[in-house]
Amino acid sequence: MDTLSLSVNAVSYTVAAELSTADDPFNGPIKNIAPWNFTVLAVLMFVVTSLSLSENFLVMFVTFKFKQLRQPLNYIIVNLAIADFLVSLIGGVISFLTNARGYFFLGKWACVLEGFAVTYFGIVALWSLSVLSFERFFVICRPLGNVRLQAKHAILGLLFVWTFSFIWTFPPVLGWNRYTISKIGTTCEPDWYTTNMTYHSYIITFFITCFILPLGVIFYCYGKLLRKLKKVSHGRLATARKPERQVTRMVVVMIVAFMVGWTPYAAFSILVTAHPTIELDPRMASIPAFFSKTAAVYNPIIYVFMNKQFRKCLIQLFTGKGTIPESNYNQTSERPGITAESQTGEMSAIAARIPVGGSTSPRSDDSPTDCGSLAQLPIPENKVCPM
Repeated sequence: MDTLSLSVNAVSYTVAAELSTADDPFNGPIKNIAPWNFTVLAVLMFVVTSLSLSENFLVMFVTFKFKQLRQPLNYIIVNLAIADFLVSLIGGVISFLTNARGYFFLGKWACVLEGFAVTYFGIVALWSLSVLSFERFFVICRPLGNVRLQAKHAILGLLFVWTFSFIWTFPPVLGWNRYTISKIGTTCEPDWYTTNMTYHSYIITFFITCFILPLGVIFYCYGKLLRKLKKVSHGRLATARKPERQVTRMVVVMIVAFMVGWTPYAAFSILVTAHPTIELDPRMASIPAFFSKTAAVYNPIIYVFMNKQFRKCLIQLFTGKGTIPESNYNQTSERPGITAESQTGEMSAIAARIPVGGSTSPRSDDSPTDCGSLAQLPIPENKVCPM
């Protein structure tokens, strides 16, 4: 009987241990999810993380390499690359490792780290897109007349992005909501499923400040910019309207990419916040979060590689062709009328056609008055990439 009793106790202990493990994703995989699902997610995160780290590092390296790219309008683009790089470096790597093992084996401290890092750097990237839209609106529409975008303005924009994002992503670390394991058991995020009213208030505030506001800024600024481009291109020849059409296409792509990358995750967050007891398959619930991480891959393609000036510098970096001596750069940068804003590619080409006073009457590209009443002209293309 003692043996039977010991045997029964042993079985009971084993069952209890298995239940404990099944209920705790820090100790083992979720039992009702087949291992191949985690393998697929691990492969996905490996591909996304590798591409993101490569692309965003290339953006930072090329900007460091070529002086002509280190201009105020490009500060926020580099900032976007840094944020996306850090999202992938911390969140992407951790997510790959945990999915490869099938559970969050790194422990609760790493869960908080990943949850905070992905949320913080993700919101930095999100607000960087908003500030970028405002800066382009500022350069093209000139709401302050002769006031130009300068380095100090760009730096203030960066300080705002990092500070504001920190203000709204650090509270869960202090107890206003929390960073916890997701339903899939291999990633961490804010507690969207909470029924605690204090935690609930954070989710609502977070949604307004970190999705509604940046989305509103993007729509307002790009809406104004598109209206301005339409007025400027009205009545002009097709060749003269080419830069406007290029930027219009880019703006549309930017807005669509923003919505595709972040709307599913925002919609999912609102859904589970409004109905925290909703029953969702863990695999389906993980899709919006994993999908939002792909933004770190296509952001550099849209905001950098679609930029003619950056492409020229990138080609020069890999081919070694078209290197401009330092003396040429100095001569170009010291020419009257050539300032930092004139070195921002298509944007300056369009700004050069828009009267400071707001008049949108058509002008000839060869008009001698363009140098007086209009913004400065862009630099020649063959002097775009001095080292």
